Amino acid sequence: MHAEVEAARAVRLAATPDRMAAIERDRQDPLAGLRDHFALPPDDIYLDGNSLGAMPRTVPATLAEALEDGWAKGLIRSWNERDWHMLPVIVGDRLAPLMGAASGEVLVSDSTSVNLFKVFCAAMGLRPGRTGVISERNNFPTDIHILQGAIANVHRHAHLALAGDDDASVEALINGDTAVVCLSHVNYRTGQLRDMARLTRAAHAAGALVIWDLCHSLGALPVDLNGAGVDFAVGCTYKYLNSGPGGPAWLFVAARHLDGIESPLTGWQGHAAPFAFEIDYRPAATIEKFRCGTPPVLSYLPLIESLKIFEAADMSLVRAKSVALTSLFISLVETRLAGHGLAVISPRDPDGRGSQVALTHAKGWEIMQALIACGVIGDFRAPDILRFGFTPLYTRFEDVWAAVAVLERIMATGLWQAPAFAERKRVT
Repeated sequence: MHAEVEAARAVRLAATPDRMAAIERDRQDPLAGLRDHFALPPDDIYLDGNSLGAMPRTVPATLAEALEDGWAKGLIRSWNERDWHMLPVIVGDRLAPLMGAASGEVLVSDSTSVNLFKVFCAAMGLRPGRTGVISERNNFPTDIHILQGAIANVHRHAHLALAGDDDASVEALINGDTAVVCLSHVNYRTGQLRDMARLTRAAHAAGALVIWDLCHSLGALPVDLNGAGVDFAVGCTYKYLNSGPGGPAWLFVAARHLDGIESPLTGWQGHAAPFAFEIDYRPAATIEKFRCGTPPVLSYLPLIESLKIFEAADMSLVRAKSVALTSLFISLVETRLAGHGLAVISPRDPDGRGSQVALTHAKGWEIMQALIACGVIGDFRAPDILRFGFTPLYTRFEDVWAAVAVLERIMATGLWQAPAFAERKRVT
């Protein structure tokens, strides 16, 4: 099998007209220089930044300095001297412009799941007497699980209804009893992009509030939460925002709601005066009321290094490149892989697509494992989805061409049928 894998890897170097055209597009790409800011293995084509972003090159030195000078030498003094205690707010303010939020509306803390629980319970508190909660059947499971748990344990009067993939199916469920609508901006399976402004208006027209999950969109396309009138949002930072495995998540609360809401997790960091050590809880008046426990300082530092890169990037150019990369991939798949049983399930219309493309095949797991062995890294989602993420900051047009060339070789030779590729792993 080793020889077949090496032969598949070698097709990436073929001097075909299509490859030369892709290389020329890379030369003309105004964002091409940003790739140099990331540490990427030279022998791999990385198309999984929608699951785990690549590491900014400056991260090791930044972490080393924080460990050696901040922790080993500074010890507890660094909480004040380096403002470590305020990182959830400081980093939140730096992240805010990427999502069209204002200073004081974003907090970087905890995980997406924990933050969704916090803002969902807060939103329900703003709509007493209403019982309707709407999400989507194909939402990322943790979002549904959190809503189900919060309803079962906290808001027991509420009931959950699940819409389909189209925006109209969401609007059809909204009525005068709807309290909260909770949706993903980009679908994790298909890459479908929802119309944030349209659905937010529909919810508000019925008196409901909206929570948007931006895990699969923030960092890959422009987002304007305040422009769309969004109430709440949550998301992770380890995908397109490149904060590293398990990097801290974030939550957004529109300033107009801050005075009237409460967090259900009343940890000491959300206290109005946490270092007064009062036994009775008094919530902070700011976004800090959604803090809970001590911030994991070291996990914030890679995100700061990534934000430095974003602060030098034009998000309209990022979006334009995302559309170009995904469109090229779809075109190549449909012209070069016809007859191999692969189907594109992502929207063809770029206005309705995020920065990923999903294919289906009955043997999707085995095909993706063969791709990874041949140096093209995507991922798999049950039951049969091969996902490819196109991160505009570091993905090249040549990478797109090469990925399809390798996939074509794998399908044509049947390499994916090797028994080793059928072995299932814990993380997919």
